[in-house]
Amino acid sequence: MKPPRLFSRRSRPERGAVLQMAGLAIALSCLTSACSDSSNSDTAHAASVLSGEFLALSYNVAGLPEGISSSSPASNTPLISPLLNRYDLVLVQEDWETPDPNPIAPLRVYHELLKAEAMHPYQSIPAPLPLGSNPSRPGALVSDGLNRFSQFPFGDILRQAWSGCDNNSGDCLAFKGFSVARTELTPGVCVDVYNLHGEAGNDAGDRALKDINTQDLVAFVTVYSEGRAVILGGDFNMRLRRSHDAANLDYLSAQTGLSDACIALGVIDEEAIDKFFYRSNDSLTLAPTSCQFETGTFVGPDNRPLSDHDPLAVGFSWSGSPRPEISCR
Repeated sequence: MKPPRLFSRRSRPERGAVLQMAGLAIALSCLTSACSDSSNSDTAHAASVLSGEFLALSYNVAGLPEGISSSSPASNTPLISPLLNRYDLVLVQEDWETPDPNPIAPLRVYHELLKAEAMHPYQSIPAPLPLGSNPSRPGALVSDGLNRFSQFPFGDILRQAWSGCDNNSGDCLAFKGFSVARTELTPGVCVDVYNLHGEAGNDAGDRALKDINTQDLVAFVTVYSEGRAVILGGDFNMRLRRSHDAANLDYLSAQTGLSDACIALGVIDEEAIDKFFYRSNDSLTLAPTSCQFETGTFVGPDNRPLSDHDPLAVGFSWSGSPRPEISCR
């Protein structure tokens, strides 16, 4: 058995042909009336198999207001924006939209700058900032910060906050959690795409919340995405080198059938907290084709990173039979 490869964070993977879909058209002529319904059914099924590939990105863009963020979002976000166009599906965390009018001026957040040069035809609408007005979490100033840019159409976004938070790492200042949208790779072929931002920190309170949050995520996926193909990306704030985090990631996989895309390729980084998981179903087969941190791409003129996170790019191939009776919205 070959030993697993460690992440190389210095080069960008070759980008697969975007949205390449090959349709197989098969026409059979029946010379007699002896053609069976079964033969016709098998032919129709073969003719409906489509395939393609796409490149997905998960990126925590560190979009808290300047001076609070651990990055420099005012200057870096405009540099990030056009780089997103290299990817077919982009999941971002810590990305919020400035209210208009802005009651926190001169402070602001930066979604307007992030989307300015993004050419994806399908883009999420950010959740509004609560600014301390939500009684369920009065300390929350910002919303979940989860947004997406996509070459594929998607339906309504469902947003689910974690049931609790620990201020050890400032988690209670936001409605961190996960979001999901049913996404159409081609008509009749769809996948549930989840975006996640996990509880930070590693003290006793954080570890207890990670247990609860993982269980809640598993329960949601089990019901909402029953029988569906799934892609789950985001900032998990979980490291394989920490036994407690690794146990939660194992539980997630065991209970949902999701696999870590990078580990499936034999690429292991025990420090990485940004991840992609995936799952096929009976009508759509997903397979990771590449896994790479884009450290050489998302840098400024001074060659410094544009965020405090390295963006993770994962290529996927897919093949599936359209199921018109399955809603992708």
